[in-house]
Order: sequence, then structure tokens, then C-alpha cells
Amino acid sequence: MEYRRIRDLREDSDKTQQDLADYLKVARGTYRNYENGWRGIPSAIWSELADYYGTSVDFLMGKTNIKEPYSRLKK
Repeated sequence: MEYRRIRDLREDSDKTQQDLADYLKVARGTYRNYENGWRGIPSAIWSELADYYGTSVDFLMGKTNIKEPYSRLKK
């Protein structure tokens, strides 16, 4: 499965795959594999990407078209 939204968001923010790889502390090839769906994305990486883009994991995965992140739970 290709994760088109993470590529689109990266391109819309004028970032390179290397920029995101550096942010996530992974190799560029690993990030490329995530983006192209050639490698599964660990839940921690999904969470980091959602925080980076200010959205939800569900939006990144294409499960919703609502870009706004969920409300944080109050402790």
C-alpha cells in the first residue's frame, strides 16, 4: 500500500525525503520505503509523522478526510 498522503504533505511543505528521514532518525532509504509502501511503518513513526504535520494518524493513512488532529485527552 502506498501512503500517498505522507508524500503529498512532505511535498506541500517543500521537504525532501532526507529532511523527514533526519527528523525521524531513520535512513533516507527507509523513509522512501515507508512512503512507497514497501516497508511497514511502525506505530511510533506514524505518531511522529502525525505530530510533525499536525494531523491524525487516520488522516495520514487515508482512513478519514478530516485533517485536523483529534482533541488531546485531559488528564
